[in-house]
Amino acid sequence: MNQVSKKRCILSTFLVVNRKIILREAYNLTNRMNTPATKFFLCLCLAFSFNTTAQNTSNALSYTGKMDNHKILLAAVNATELGSLLQKSGPFTIFAPSDAAFEKFSSNKIAELIKAEDKRALKSLLSYHIVAGQLTASRMLRAIGRGNGMASFTTVQGKKLIAHLDGYDIVLTDPMGNTARITAADLNLENEGVVHEIDSVILPAQM
Repeated sequence: MNQVSKKRCILSTFLVVNRKIILREAYNLTNRMNTPATKFFLCLCLAFSFNTTAQNTSNALSYTGKMDNHKILLAAVNATELGSLLQKSGPFTIFAPSDAAFEKFSSNKIAELIKAEDKRALKSLLSYHIVAGQLTASRMLRAIGRGNGMASFTTVQGKKLIAHLDGYDIVLTDPMGNTARITAADLNLENEGVVHEIDSVILPAQM
């Protein structure tokens, strides 16, 4: 078997194994969450997962940790092709709403944004959750300390996020007055970026 044939064989095996893993996880998720909104997002995630795998994950948001709580975010990022930007131009810090956060925000609204032909509103929403550079929890805490209990961070979208401490938790506030609490900090991205899971969706403007 020549080198080209060997590479094709390895790639085919990888795709089959990856597909089985995705289907298994989809089956488990459907059993746990059997709502219409969840089924819709599950289908989206499956579609984008197959498409991303076929393209050698060039447009994927690649966590080194688990993606169990961020399937909706992954679907939204892939729909806007922001994943490619994040991989090529990083590192970035992402404040990642959990699936529960997106459901709380509005499952219908996020579904509309993902399906829309014009992705500008979705890109604006997602890029408001991204800050350039490695903004670890310790760096955020130091900035809050220097700012007498408050720190401001400029997002890729252009508008600012305000951070403060509530007890031991870092809380983010958007221009609308909405708040999001960091529930899991310093998850690593493969391009040396940082992810902080948050419990709410933050907005650059009224939607």
